Amino acid sequence: MLKPVFIPFRTLPVLFAGLLLLSGCAGLDAGRDMLSGLSDTIFGEDDSADPPAALLEYQAELQIDVLWKESVGDGADKQYLKLIPAVLGDRIFAGDRKGTLQARNAATGDLIWETKTELAFSSGPGLGRQTLIMGCTSGEVVAFDIGSGEQKWLINVPSEVQAVPVIAKGIVLIRTTDGKVIGLREEDGAQLWLSESSVPALSIRGAGAPIVIDNTAIVGSANGKMQALQLNDGKKLWEATIAMPTGRSEVERLVDLDVDPVENRGAIYISSFNGGTSSVSELDGDIIWRNPDISSYTGISADYRYLYISDTKSEVSQLDQRNGASLWKQRDLHNRQLTAAVVYDNYVVVGDFEGYVHWLSISDGRQLGRIQVASSPIEAKPVIVGGTVYIYAKNGTLAALKAR
Repeated sequence: MLKPVFIPFRTLPVLFAGLLLLSGCAGLDAGRDMLSGLSDTIFGEDDSADPPAALLEYQAELQIDVLWKESVGDGADKQYLKLIPAVLGDRIFAGDRKGTLQARNAATGDLIWETKTELAFSSGPGLGRQTLIMGCTSGEVVAFDIGSGEQKWLINVPSEVQAVPVIAKGIVLIRTTDGKVIGLREEDGAQLWLSESSVPALSIRGAGAPIVIDNTAIVGSANGKMQALQLNDGKKLWEATIAMPTGRSEVERLVDLDVDPVENRGAIYISSFNGGTSSVSELDGDIIWRNPDISSYTGISADYRYLYISDTKSEVSQLDQRNGASLWKQRDLHNRQLTAAVVYDNYVVVGDFEGYVHWLSISDGRQLGRIQVASSPIEAKPVIVGGTVYIYAKNGTLAALKAR
């Protein structure tokens, strides 16, 4: 019997460590399929490497200013974690994989408080009104006072918390690697409900966070399905199959929903690792449209009319929310391991594996400006508040940028 194996898509060496989790002859056969399929996925069928695109010289149309730059411990280091900065009011919060948590002034970067723990943070922070929630590699969920950084409570859940915790109406939503979504009481961490879905034997490491619409939590899963759960008790309201596994090998059958869903005017938008991008009715989960040609494991953002997606080849696309049609595609950053594409004003912002942050035009995707803010990859999606772009690199660099 195979144990679940999680593949960090960006890091091939971890693949071989994952093979150690396979047992017996059947496991070895599945491992060979996994290697073969993943090789085709990343390098193409001829096994010749498809290298990241070199950065092109162009006439910049924007000046990018670094407002401030500080360090948050070790960051995610060499691990693929969902440690993403969060902004509330005039403060920005971020944690590192060794259990350091910081609050800084969002305008100046000045340190307000710092808490050091013995925990291994894997996701967060999720922010409530008075509470900050972090998920941990060993299955702990821990709450801190948002004003002081003092620990309020800690509880254990069945497995690693890979999705950023979400807090809504006094309930903390936790998504774990073993397919569970758990509702906790924000006040003291008491479990209110648990919902469970199946997890394939092989999946991409990572998990999208739920979104909350009124009294409903929308959650994707590694099996390609999306669920609507009642917020107060976890009751399933509907379930939709977003992506169906196809192909012979386990890798070809990967359909993980690892991006955070987004919602606009009654439609929910979601992308699968290997099963395209879809629009789903918020009311009943019916599929409105599906674009099978654009898949993503990093994320989606939306403005009033369009979607912006970094796909599995790190090519950024603009899609029409009404029908999923692709309006433009930016290929100059091919295979540069881009973050989620985040839209604001007239720009789309992405980070890459060499620590560069790129500004693209929403009208045609052309490059407008770029700046290197770190010597390590950027995997956390950019956070944009009030026209300021906050970037958190894997080495712990936390920076605030402004375009003019």
